[in-house]
Amino acid sequence: MLMVISPAKDLAMQRKAPVDTLTQPAMLADAEQLIDVCRQLTPVDIARLMKLSDKLAGLNAARFADWQLPFTADNASPAVFAFNGDVYQGLDASSLSPDDLRYAQQHLRILSGLYGVLRPLDLMQAYRLEMGTRLKTAAGETLYAFWQERITAQLNQQLAELGSDLLLNLASQEYFKAVRPKALQARVLNVQFKDWKNGQYKVISFYAKKARGLMARYVIEQRIRSAEQLKAFNSAGYYYSAEGSSNNELVFLRDEVA
Repeated sequence: MLMVISPAKDLAMQRKAPVDTLTQPAMLADAEQLIDVCRQLTPVDIARLMKLSDKLAGLNAARFADWQLPFTADNASPAVFAFNGDVYQGLDASSLSPDDLRYAQQHLRILSGLYGVLRPLDLMQAYRLEMGTRLKTAAGETLYAFWQERITAQLNQQLAELGSDLLLNLASQEYFKAVRPKALQARVLNVQFKDWKNGQYKVISFYAKKARGLMARYVIEQRIRSAEQLKAFNSAGYYYSAEGSSNNELVFLRDEVA
């Protein structure tokens, strides 16, 4: 099984991995193309394009200017430790064992607006470039136009290397739109997490993001290989709903916050 998750806006670049084997992103040549485009943007352009404050726009203009190869342990951080959002709180990579991290390196992928597809221990430098950004490149008017064929081909390559025909989608809609599911040489399994609120089960973004990280951790720790095994997931009070699920989507419910 290969899993995909989204990145996070919040970064913690100072965190280090408890393993020595750090890797380079597979799609650095593509990332360099995007950096060249982004370096042509002024802070005012960035603020308008990404809907950022002047302060954040200036920070990201500086990040684009400072971005440089080669990536080393001194100027970059491993991706799964650099991202610091809700998904990554659920995943809690810092508490995974070295063996678990090595398993994650094989089975977990992070979709990125700048780097395309990242493995957990791939080094990355700080950036902010959300997949939904309407950044014009030679490929088209959006990042989706730039990435869809590239990311889909990369995932197919990694699925083949893994010998897997199942892709577990734990990414947000914004990021999974950068994948062409019909072109994937694998079955796509989607997951929904719903909490009971105001008399009904509904997706609550904050909880759902953290639950995606919890499920990624569950797959890593339990060495889950099939959709059937996933149904036993019960972290943080969630349980499998056979009634709400289908062949291509598993639904997990929670009656109260754990």
